[in-house]
Amino acid sequence: MLWIKAFHIIAVICWFSAIFYLPRLYVYHVLSDDQISIDRFMIMESKLFWGIMTPSAVATVFLGGWLISLNPNYFFSATWMQLKLGFVCGLLVYHYLCWHYMMQLRENICDKKHRFFRFFNEVPVLVMVAVVLLVVIKPAI
Repeated sequence: MLWIKAFHIIAVICWFSAIFYLPRLYVYHVLSDDQISIDRFMIMESKLFWGIMTPSAVATVFLGGWLISLNPNYFFSATWMQLKLGFVCGLLVYHYLCWHYMMQLRENICDKKHRFFRFFNEVPVLVMVAVVLLVVIKPAI
């Protein structure tokens, strides 16, 4: 079980690293005014999303599910876990939105400005803080 937990934490760290960086690339992409830079950001975004972010998300969900399956009665009855899973679902929506904006930027149809992406970039920080507090403190709510 400790090996599964360790790899789950590693996958979460990799997923969050990509989630923190990808919207920052969108900021720079939107601010770019030459085609060479725009093309470079499209390549970077795609490689980050498909090479790190998505595999890490899949590993996180798979390994987390595996951990839950080892003691489902406890985990599904714990309010902190239910809240955590809600945040994870929200993070999966955020992951989808990252893909959506990446495709819009690629097609040059994104109407979002750099300020939007600067704000969008901060959302996962709040999720991370909430999830870490729930997992470490395990409040009896």
